[in-house]
Amino acid sequence: MKTYKAIKYTLFVCCYIFWVASGVLISVGIYAKVAKENDVVDTLTTDPALLLLAVGSLMFLITFLGCFGALRDGSVLLKMFLGILLVVFLLQITAAVLGFLFSDMVHTRTELLMKKAIALYREDMDLENVIDFVQKKFLCCGVDYYTDWSQNAYFNCSDNNPSLEACGVPFSCCVRQLHETVFNSMCGYESQRKEESSIRKHIHTHGCLAKIVLWGEQNLSLVGGISISSLCLEICMISLAAAQIGQIQKVQDKRKQVESRTALRSEGDSSF
Repeated sequence: MKTYKAIKYTLFVCCYIFWVASGVLISVGIYAKVAKENDVVDTLTTDPALLLLAVGSLMFLITFLGCFGALRDGSVLLKMFLGILLVVFLLQITAAVLGFLFSDMVHTRTELLMKKAIALYREDMDLENVIDFVQKKFLCCGVDYYTDWSQNAYFNCSDNNPSLEACGVPFSCCVRQLHETVFNSMCGYESQRKEESSIRKHIHTHGCLAKIVLWGEQNLSLVGGISISSLCLEICMISLAAAQIGQIQKVQDKRKQVESRTALRSEGDSSF
């Protein structure tokens, strides 16, 4: 009985923590979606608000089944929780294996996705903030090169572009100077028209994709540790759910045996 209670409440606490976290993700995603005035970005891959909503909703469903299944000894809910978690676990393993085997294809798809995000810059506030954060964090500009910003309607170099930012790059590409008191947000003005050697002091010219890949290679232990930890946590929750289902089944079998014995005794007593 003590082992059963330990399994039950450990599973409940784990699921409850992730349940609360999923509620926070959904709340942030809804707020971000509602706060947008003119939202023209409606794809899951390029809209951070939709991504938060999708991930949060999936986590909420899974952990809801785990929480109430563990607390109420619901074998049906626990079996649904176990099945969905197994599917998610297998999908993660499959994605990791395919990503390793087809790394060139993943690289190409990531490059196309990032270029699509650049084209939608200024169309979505959340996406704009994410791109600015990445460029400032990794000291980069564009996907492969700073001229990738010509694919954006506000920054392209066409003669018909009326934008003041035409043929430039966003402020997040700018190099922060030492002892700089006032930040020059127009440092990327018409930088695409100039030669790289003349603008290196003002903006970062290298693309973000190569820098992100390099950061991943340099921090492989950190990335691998986080991935393995998440998989181990999933395995732990799968094991706890399976153990509780087994305990519930044993209790149900014992009840059936007791009920059948009681029925036999009652039949015997009635025969006399």
